[in-house]
This record gives sequence, structure tokens and C-alpha cells, in this order.
Amino acid sequence: MRLTRREFQAWRHKCITLLGMSGVGKTRVARILRRRDWFHYSGDYRIGTRYLDEPILDNIKRQAMQVPFLRDLLRSDSIYIANNITVDNLTPVSSFLGKLGDPEKGGLGLKEFKRRQAMHREAEIAAMKDVPAFIRKAQEIYGYRHFVNDAGGSLCELDDPEVLEILDRHTLIVYIRATAEDEAELIRRAEEDPKPLYYREAFLDEQLAVYMKERGLEYVALIDPDDFVRWVFPRLFYARIPRYEAIARRYGCTVTTRELEQVRDEPDFLELVASKLEGGP
Repeated sequence: MRLTRREFQAWRHKCITLLGMSGVGKTRVARILRRRDWFHYSGDYRIGTRYLDEPILDNIKRQAMQVPFLRDLLRSDSIYIANNITVDNLTPVSSFLGKLGDPEKGGLGLKEFKRRQAMHREAEIAAMKDVPAFIRKAQEIYGYRHFVNDAGGSLCELDDPEVLEILDRHTLIVYIRATAEDEAELIRRAEEDPKPLYYREAFLDEQLAVYMKERGLEYVALIDPDDFVRWVFPRLFYARIPRYEAIARRYGCTVTTRELEQVRDEPDFLELVASKLEGGP
């Protein structure tokens, strides 16, 4: 949604989509805004509680069934397993995605890994297409004036034009670009604590071939799952940047992580966004 500064400031029911890598501050901003009159829509929360809820539970149960004590209790309906996904705890979603590699180290085979990646992609597309309905619900049912869509870092990789058209029609897309210093910090964090990630299949195939050759590995099952994530994260990060930038140029605006650090409340954020729009200072 292309807006001038004046149009944005006069927008009675502001609706914003936050775009950028995990760790750039999307959820922090959403938390600041939800203290006021903003409905916080988390794409990953919607994925985990609506579209991947059953597969996530099945995956947990599959692991539990390998423990004889838990297997007997589950089969006799003596216990049940439930997800405890919250906006601030999305671990079950990432644990379902999993990591590629040696099953002895918790890794997944390539076929299963790609199956879960495809499921996540379809779930994320569906969650983003739900945004207009939740904008209506936020106003009509819950009485919120404004709406913030805390989108996943992989939004730029969905390659689904309809998703961007829907988000553009209903929201202003704000891309949070990491400064060089913050880029280095995000990469450092990923190396320290490698987490499951979503990859476009073409990107995965290309990078996997390079990694296998560099490491001298013949089979995916020989991959150390954490080592692959550490190796591929910087490559994924820099591959996503031009995609984010293209979306921001066409549909919205860009703020930096350094600028976002100065945001302490809703007026700070609104002024920052307004300053990036046509007619801004």
C-alpha cells in the first residue's frame, strides 16, 4: 500500500505488515504497539495453532512413542499431549521444521525435510491470506483500532504473488533492514544457537550441493545438522536481502534496525514510519 505521510497519519484504522529476518525487531515492535490499541497478528502463531497444529502434535507423539513408559500411557489414553504455542513461544513450530542431516543427531532425511518445508510454505501462505479476515475480526469482534501483522522471516521466499497483493491491498508493508553491525550480530547469534529454518527448494538444492562438496560428504545422513545451519545461515541471510528490498520498493517503505532501536512507544514508531513515506521530512 503506497501512502504519503499525510495519508498515513490520517489513516483511521492503520494496518501494518512488519517484514524482515527473525531477530531484527518485528516482535519487539508488535509488543510495543499491542500495549495500545493494536491487534497483534503473529503469522507463525497462526501457522502453529491452525495450519500445522496436528502435524506438530503427531511429530511430538511419534517421539513420545519411542519411550516405552510414555507409549503405554498414550495407547491407554492415560495421558494426552497438547501444544503450548504462544506468540512469545513458537518453539513447537520450529521444532517441526527440524534440521537436515544425521538422524543420530536429531536430523531429518532429505525427503522428510523437504516434505515439512513444503507444509510450512503452504501454511505460511494460508496464514498471510487470513490477514484481511483478522483485520475485520480485530475491529468488529475485539474492538481494536489498528492492526500489526508480525510476519515470518520467510515471507519473502514464498514466491506467491497473491500473498503480496493481499498484504499490499490491506496493509502498509514496513521492511526492517539490518545495519551492517546488526547483520554481523544476527549471524553470530545463528552460529551460537542454530535454529531450524525455511528454505526455498531451489536455494536448498543449490546450497546443499555446495556444502556436500566442501565437506566431502556423500550422503545427507552424514551431515551434522547444526553445522549445516551455521554454514547456510549467512548465505540465506544475504539471499533474502534483495527479495526484501524488492518488496519494500514496490509495496511499502524501509526502516533500519538502528532507527528501530530508538522506538520506545507507539508515537515513536508512527513518526518513524511517516518519515519514510512520500512527503516525509
